[in-house]
Amino acid sequence: MISSNLLSIVIVNWNSGGQLLDVIDSIVLHHSELLVTVIIIDNASSDDSLNQIINLKNLPFNLQIIRNVDNKGFGAACNQGAALVTSEYLLFLNPDTKLFEQSLSIPIAYMQDPENGDVGIVGIQLLDEKNRIGRSCARFPTLKIFSAHALGISRLPSLSYLNVLMTEWSHDETQVVDHVIGAFFLIRRNIFKSLGGFDERFFVYLEDLDLSLRVRRAGYLCVYLAEAQAYHIGGGTSRQVKARRLFYSLHSRLLYGFKHFSSLDAWCLLFVTLAIEPWTRLALALFKTSWRDAQHTLKAYGLLLQSLSKAKSFWR
Repeated sequence: MISSNLLSIVIVNWNSGGQLLDVIDSIVLHHSELLVTVIIIDNASSDDSLNQIINLKNLPFNLQIIRNVDNKGFGAACNQGAALVTSEYLLFLNPDTKLFEQSLSIPIAYMQDPENGDVGIVGIQLLDEKNRIGRSCARFPTLKIFSAHALGISRLPSLSYLNVLMTEWSHDETQVVDHVIGAFFLIRRNIFKSLGGFDERFFVYLEDLDLSLRVRRAGYLCVYLAEAQAYHIGGGTSRQVKARRLFYSLHSRLLYGFKHFSSLDAWCLLFVTLAIEPWTRLALALFKTSWRDAQHTLKAYGLLLQSLSKAKSFWR
């Protein structure tokens, strides 16, 4: 029997609509008496997602809602929620997920096993709308991997090993991996705290990958558990802002490179991102005869250039 008061869940909400209520309902149904609290950090949503849950009563756990007056970014909001809890484990959960019967009990039991004391992070099998297993594990990227993505060649089946996501693997068995995506990201709170949480310079994207790398360097493993499942729609609310989504993705990539790569590789990554990738994206947009995609690309790169021109602590 697993003892109670082991787990706190942090959910960052930004205009998630009915998804937020759905994930809370699934937690209520499958909480397994493990939870201390569920904390929702709202990043200045303009929809009614909070209104749908604000008056929920008789919940089997403590529900805290923090409203930010502006959008602090995903990593910063996660840190904000994590600072409020004292439980042994932290689960960062996306609002576009839903839990199943053993989504919590199996990974917590795995982490509680003394034989797994060197495991710092656990993720579980994520299923999509058609009950297909998502490719939710990733490898630590290199200059080669980021460049292959920028050129679009990582989509080729023969070059799948150059994709950050482990698309070549069926995700049907448990194994140690570099990284599990942040949609369901279970971590020991003492490790999270000792490493300073998420790097808040990553507004969104790759903040979880950056943390996984720091956890590995601290001597802990990341494990993907195929024995437990949850639902994940993928894309989430970032689908609403395509140009900014691309901007944040590019910015986070460069930040990751300048933080973890050699100086030479980081500057090569900058060259590929600014001098080559825009043309491959525009060529693809023209091939698809999508002027809207071209507009999103141009706007994203405009935002990126503005951001880089103002960066102070970004470069080594």
